[in-house]
Amino acid sequence: MLLSQRCEYAVRAALYLAAADRTGYVAVREISEALGIPRSFLAKTVQDLTAAGVFTSMRGPSGGLALARPAHRTTIEEVVLAVDGSALFTECVLGLPGCDDLRPCPLHAQWRPMRARVRAMFAGATLGDTAVQVRDGKFRLALEAG
Repeated sequence: MLLSQRCEYAVRAALYLAAADRTGYVAVREISEALGIPRSFLAKTVQDLTAAGVFTSMRGPSGGLALARPAHRTTIEEVVLAVDGSALFTECVLGLPGCDDLRPCPLHAQWRPMRARVRAMFAGATLGDTAVQVRDGKFRLALEAG
């Protein structure tokens, strides 16, 4: 697992909002239930995404969450950076401080080029493009029942 569990939930929630493709706000409860994410855990994650400008939120009976920008203008990289920061794209895969070309970890030579490719993959994947495939049934966002 390269992403934290919070980040996985954040990406899934963002894709859920993009795939919903409706105006207005979606209740956190709806997202939580649809994706099998504990509501309290999702609520904390949503705060980070709102602070980063990925989501917008509104309180009250008709409140909830919405994407702050059109889904085709928001990348999965933005979601990852909002929740996990840039460590996935900059740090040692084994978590060793100071890992670099002069003092490499055992996986440094393999991980260094992969970091750039992983970042490019997330930067090139918009919520809008990915959500179309979710709506078409090509991707799933939740555990399968049974």
